[in-house]
Amino acid sequence: MSSEFDRMWGALDPVGRVGNGGYRRFAWTAEDHTLREWFAGECAARGLDLVEDRMGNQWAWWGDPDAEGRGLAIGSHLDSVPDGGAYDGPLGVVSSLAAVDALRDSGFRPARPIAVVNFGDEEGARFGVACAGSRVITGAMTADRALSLTDADGISMAQALRAAGREPSRIGRDDETLRRVGSFVELHVEQGRVLADLDPATSAVAVGTDIWPHGRWRIDLPGVANHAGTTALADRSDAMLSAAQVVLGARAAATANGCVATTGKLQVEPGGVNAIPSHVRVWLDARGADEAAVRATVDAVRREAERLGGTLTEESWTGTTRFDGDLALRLRDALDPQTPMLGTGAGHDAGVLATAGIPSAMLFVRNPTGVSHSPEEFAERDDCLRGVDALTTVVRELTS
Repeated sequence: MSSEFDRMWGALDPVGRVGNGGYRRFAWTAEDHTLREWFAGECAARGLDLVEDRMGNQWAWWGDPDAEGRGLAIGSHLDSVPDGGAYDGPLGVVSSLAAVDALRDSGFRPARPIAVVNFGDEEGARFGVACAGSRVITGAMTADRALSLTDADGISMAQALRAAGREPSRIGRDDETLRRVGSFVELHVEQGRVLADLDPATSAVAVGTDIWPHGRWRIDLPGVANHAGTTALADRSDAMLSAAQVVLGARAAATANGCVATTGKLQVEPGGVNAIPSHVRVWLDARGADEAAVRATVDAVRREAERLGGTLTEESWTGTTRFDGDLALRLRDALDPQTPMLGTGAGHDAGVLATAGIPSAMLFVRNPTGVSHSPEEFAERDDCLRGVDALTTVVRELTS
């Protein structure tokens, strides 16, 4: 198992890698195509039956989901945020394939079909909405909205799909795919360092309990373009100064409400070094353990934006997502009754499926740095293999 894990991990390592050691693996790009081909090849080598749903998510079945009842799905995603780390997503996909190998090598015959899934566009790095692949097939996002989303270059998802050889009219809610899935377990690197701070001998893997409420908002702030050298400071209407006030206001509001808020993306018009900005668009990401606190944070940012003549528009919102309690306890007991249970502030496809009524759960693998969405994201190889062992145990328990 360890050699196969290493081989697969090594094959993925160069795909989409950039100079700082991070990755740029965005939806419906050449890198995405390479990753999808890699996944298809690994599934073919194992004799798994690969099918795509109406959003292009890849499902590789061990057993017939139409003849043998609703199956167990495992897997994650292969795309990344800009300059993201190696583990967020790919660890779950590689571990799922390795778990299938381990079960087969032991002679195990599942009593229900098993699917390894590669969800597309989980990070939302290109079109701005996270978990687009799972949101569309569950109906959480309409096809019309998905197709109208645009990237930083103004290319719509519909145009990107056509460029990738896809037919945009095909995408939409996929009840046939959902009917096949009786439960879903997603393994993921921990995004934080809760496990790293626990007993190192017993805390390589945890079971997820819930996902914090979280959302994304677009803030548009107006100004007046003018010359940077000839316009007196008192005569300026500088949209960037408004943006700075909003960013600081978001930090203050999050602190006051016990949440986290991030402004990690800006668009500036006209975008010249020697031109006063006439328009700045800011994206806000806000999350927290309590929904009311997150909403209070966003409302404070909205008031600040409106005071400055701007607007705030909600682009996505997901309330508190609780994983299936019975399933989570079953996972914990199958591993060890002392297995840590923890919530997360990061969104996942498992959360989207849970919201759609599919019993879902997560396993987290220890991250000694606590860093994620960065080249510094990391998991020790031995911990990754412990994660594979844990996933193998869970799959055996759920399909016996």
